[in-house]
Amino acid sequence: MNIGLVLFAISVIWLGSEIVLARVTHSKQAGNSLDRSSLRLLWTVIVVSIVLANFVTVLRVGSFGNGSTVYPVIGIVLIVCGLALRWVAILSLKRQFTVDVSIVEGHRIISEGIYRHIRHPAYTGSLVSFFGLGFCFSNYLALLIVFVPICGAFLHRVKIEERVLVEAFGNEYVQYRSSTKRLIPGVY
Repeated sequence: MNIGLVLFAISVIWLGSEIVLARVTHSKQAGNSLDRSSLRLLWTVIVVSIVLANFVTVLRVGSFGNGSTVYPVIGIVLIVCGLALRWVAILSLKRQFTVDVSIVEGHRIISEGIYRHIRHPAYTGSLVSFFGLGFCFSNYLALLIVFVPICGAFLHRVKIEERVLVEAFGNEYVQYRSSTKRLIPGVY
């Protein structure tokens, strides 16, 4: 099995699914987006981080694993698990999911299923996938370059989204927020 080819195929599926999501689930009404350009920031950080991680990997600065396929396989498993978690979260929200932060007509707080445990499982899934991608490089620096800035961009977006949800739902969201964690069940 060619690990590089498998990673390439999964990456194409991953990127393709995100492009489809961006086209299909963008808030429908002009001016309805409340994300304060966090989507643009997120995409910029993702692209720059991945390019820099590739550059560092080519330079072989910080490599680990001595060419073993174990780390890329672990990375691919993490990418797939993260994507699965992201899609479970998206499908649980149904039409309420938008790629930009917005409140849609008939919006309500979902607190069942995976949302009973964490408030932002789609972001958790993405972060698991990006951590897996960093692992695929078999390079400490590349792992940090991919994961840390992208994690920071997602945390920035979470703050914006939670502010919007408090403004829209008030005490109902505050109570939900007090009974769940942001990204990691029981931890954070």
